[in-house]
Amino acid sequence: MLGHKGRVLVTGMGAPYSDDLRQKAIAAVERGERKTEVSRIFNISRNTLNLWLQRKSETGTCQAITHYQQGSRHKITDWERFRSFVEQHGDKTQAQRAGLWGGGVTQQNISDALRKIGFSRKKRPTAIANAMKTSEASSSHN
Repeated sequence: MLGHKGRVLVTGMGAPYSDDLRQKAIAAVERGERKTEVSRIFNISRNTLNLWLQRKSETGTCQAITHYQQGSRHKITDWERFRSFVEQHGDKTQAQRAGLWGGGVTQQNISDALRKIGFSRKKRPTAIANAMKTSEASSSHN
């Protein structure tokens, strides 16, 4: 995608470079071509080329890494226990729940887990009371 002044904008992680391109670039370096020149010819960054060379020296291949986990592992994995815990401690803040759950769980872990099981951060009685006030106010204007 082109941005201001025709510069390429990076929008998230794209697909990895092809194995063919990786192998050709590494072969050029192994033939003795300068890394800077190889980077320019193949339109890749010097850092990318260095990473490929490093991976090849460490693992014997420069193939793209696949099937890696994105994001962190959940610290809360017993979802049924967590659901009943949330129902039991519905009046507590996320930070308070994190302290009660234990095991190094943080407020952010509680937030992520609540989202995963579909719980809103809103406390239901307040939301219902606000909805009632809104409907009463709109019906009195008619």
